[in-house]
Amino acid sequence: MKYQGSCHCKTILFEFESEIITDALQCNCSICIRKNAIMTKHYIEPYAFNLLKGEEHLAVYHWGDHDVNHYFCKNCGIYPFHSTTYEPKNYRVNLGCVDSVDPRNLTILYFDGKNQL
Repeated sequence: MKYQGSCHCKTILFEFESEIITDALQCNCSICIRKNAIMTKHYIEPYAFNLLKGEEHLAVYHWGDHDVNHYFCKNCGIYPFHSTTYEPKNYRVNLGCVDSVDPRNLTILYFDGKNQL
C-alpha cells in the first residue's frame, strides 16, 4: 500500500510503500518520550521511500551516541521520520505525519530505549 505524509506546514512531503499498517512502535528513550511519536514498526527501505518535497528544509538532530538522524522541518519543527547513521537511507516514519493513519488506533509495541546500553 502507498502512504503519503508531511510535516505540519506541508513543506516536507514524502511517500512510502508498506504492507497495511496495523501496528507501530513507541520508544521511551529521552528524546522519543519527549516527541511522543508513534513510529512505523519497521524501517522503510530506500526503494520504498520517496522524499517528494522539502529536502532543503530538513534539519537533523543527533543525541547521545549520534546513531540516529532525527529529521525535523526547519519551518514548523515537526519530526516526520528518522534514519540511523549506519543505514541512512532506511527510514522509520512518524505515523502522526501520515495522512491515512490514526496512530492511536494501532497496536503499539513498546520499546525500552531508555534502558538500552
